[in-house]
Amino acid sequence: MPVNRRNALRGGALAAASTVLLTRPSFAASPAAVPAVQASPVPAATASIVAAYRQLQTGINRPSPERAAALANLGRVAKAYNASLSVAGGGAPLWTDLPLGPGSDYTTSMYARLRAIAVDWGTPGGSLSGDPVVLDRIKSALELIYASQYNENVGEIGNWYTYEIGIPYYLLHTLSVVADQLTAEQLARYLKPVKRFVGNPNLRANNASVVETGANRADKALISIVSGAMLGDAAWIKTGIDALTDVAGGGAASVVAKLDRAAGDGFHVDGSFIQHDTIPYPGHYGIVLLTALAGAIHVTQGTEYALPQALKDKIYALVADSFAPFVYAGALMEPVRGRMLSRQGETGHDIGHQLTVATLVLARTASGKTKTDLNALAAKWIKEGEFAPFLKIPDPERFAPGPDLVATPGIEFAQDMLASGARPARVEATHRGFGQQDRLVHVTEGWSASLGVSSTRISRYEAINGQNLKGYHVGDGVLYTFLPNAKGHYTDAYWPTVDPLLLPGTTEHDGPVDPKFGGVPTGPNAHTGGVRWDARHGTSAFDFKNWDGSLVAKKSWFFTPDGIVCLGAGITGTSGYAVRTTIENRNLGEGGRGTLLADGRRVATDLGKPTTLRRPRWAHLENVGGYVLLDDASVTALREDRTGAWRDIDTGANTKGTTTPNTRRYQKLVLEHGVKPTDAKYAYAVLPGASWIDTLTASWAWRVLANTPVVQAIRVPGGTVLANFFAAGSVGDLAVSGPASVALGRCGARTQLAVSDPTQLQDSVTVTVRGRAVEVPLKGTFGATKVVLV
Repeated sequence: MPVNRRNALRGGALAAASTVLLTRPSFAASPAAVPAVQASPVPAATASIVAAYRQLQTGINRPSPERAAALANLGRVAKAYNASLSVAGGGAPLWTDLPLGPGSDYTTSMYARLRAIAVDWGTPGGSLSGDPVVLDRIKSALELIYASQYNENVGEIGNWYTYEIGIPYYLLHTLSVVADQLTAEQLARYLKPVKRFVGNPNLRANNASVVETGANRADKALISIVSGAMLGDAAWIKTGIDALTDVAGGGAASVVAKLDRAAGDGFHVDGSFIQHDTIPYPGHYGIVLLTALAGAIHVTQGTEYALPQALKDKIYALVADSFAPFVYAGALMEPVRGRMLSRQGETGHDIGHQLTVATLVLARTASGKTKTDLNALAAKWIKEGEFAPFLKIPDPERFAPGPDLVATPGIEFAQDMLASGARPARVEATHRGFGQQDRLVHVTEGWSASLGVSSTRISRYEAINGQNLKGYHVGDGVLYTFLPNAKGHYTDAYWPTVDPLLLPGTTEHDGPVDPKFGGVPTGPNAHTGGVRWDARHGTSAFDFKNWDGSLVAKKSWFFTPDGIVCLGAGITGTSGYAVRTTIENRNLGEGGRGTLLADGRRVATDLGKPTTLRRPRWAHLENVGGYVLLDDASVTALREDRTGAWRDIDTGANTKGTTTPNTRRYQKLVLEHGVKPTDAKYAYAVLPGASWIDTLTASWAWRVLANTPVVQAIRVPGGTVLANFFAAGSVGDLAVSGPASVALGRCGARTQLAVSDPTQLQDSVTVTVRGRAVEVPLKGTFGATKVVLV
């Protein structure tokens, strides 16, 4: 499908606010390129930390055509910012579109633009490299912003993050590049506000009762390490390092601790990562945290402050455990990106590039098999990321946190890794549940899938700070499918243009959305989760109730190598609005095409004109896949163009999208349940990437054994039974004493039983197989699968 990559993905490899890159060979700038000063203001004992941090911004001058192209694009942006910069002072703004004054709306952008100028000035071969006039302007701008916007006397207005993490990062990026050109007094002066706001990285500066956790703690720790190094403040450096494992708090908020409870900020024993207490966030905050950890390893390597090997080993292990499962074609999957879905400058590919960089950093500091495995993952993501090539940065400008900059070091070190002969990791069939964050991934050799669901543990959505303004139903059972011929599907202006009331997999009514929409509300029911049978089979169950309780449904997904069987039962609505279940709502791109067939006949696709398919057995959408109807339902098909701007879904002060309209073509397939349905149901299968012939023959691939509000079950080829029980009940020879997800089949000469508790509330469940009762202990498993031979 045609995609304007420049509009769909602005930027490429690095999110600059927390970018970290690799080990530190000596910086290769020409001595003549940088004006000399009498002596560095950075104490000799900590100068190597500052030098290492400078390399994270300017790289090591590893030549290549790709680096040259990226640097030229950086220079284009830096020159424009420099040309429009005024350092006249006297109350005049530095940039006319960024007025001076208290508050957080514009200060971050001022520092971001200054960082662009400084990085280009300090990068060998940059358009502004070594220019003494530009250096003087950078110095003047640092003083003006300090005096008027960010100093030790200002109060926090607006978002605390701006003062305690966002601005400090940009300031450190800039200072690390020009530190040798400042006096010790200037350096100390500009770091006074950082000391005020990040002097104790363990606590929130504006509210000392808030203990920092997760990514915020890691960011503050790295800021403390680098700031302390610039001042030669050994105590501040040590405080930053200790904050990583929360020495002050006895380890309670350690960023590498594995939590053995549902939800809560940080990493969990099953590989989950949560931020904001109830939001699955491997696709943003987790990567921000990993990036900061990689930076801490990098800058302290070889110094007296180097992190212990045991801590580094825990950090290395996070990549494969918590992040890699959610990467497809170099992009992070939508269900683990929280409100960042709405950020124009942080698509799944953007944050995927940042994960790739952090992984490269870690690989450079690792050894043996750990190094090989990390490089293999990075090489895989680079190889598969054709939609947003990692080594090409056509536009370094960013919108979040507004605007960020893509730098060249990521390209340099990626090429270094690839030149070493690292082999990309292979795609392996995987079905893995993450019960502590209510997420799963299903990977086949040809396609992947994931679900966006919620529970009493996990929020239905995150809509804060002016972001994700139409994410009403992203936690209501969205089925995401990822295809090799549509790697940019969710990046290509999907979120500003998709119908937010008809997301694939969801059952909703066509009435108004919650008038109080916003925040991070958890779901009303505990029953969310499923069972894993093997690498190719698993289930997920969802006890759904909408925002006002006027619509309920029992929903199940059964994942197999060929597709996903979707069952719904007990669909009951009391609102007076029509209830629909969305089978598909596919982004075909700008002016996209694709033949739609139903039972072998072409379906009319005139834009905006719905077609009713009466009791079809199957449907097929060209270049997307097939859909098998497993009951006698009729389907409404609609192809339409939808237009929206990123600003429609993100008005955040430092993240807001553009008002440029985007138009994308969608194909909808919808089941109509009518007004005030009672105990309605559905049964269909989604076959990602299947041909029409595969779709035609797939109707015999599964047998639906039950589809009721108590139990939903299928039998797959080979005889294995996959079942979700919402209460005590039975299907065939299988019965359970309470809510459970169960898989039953042969394992060699024995019968194997796999059981989980999606409610995460029961101590055990008794499963009866052909008259034999087995009590399966499930306390403390957090929805994980327990396997028993019977």
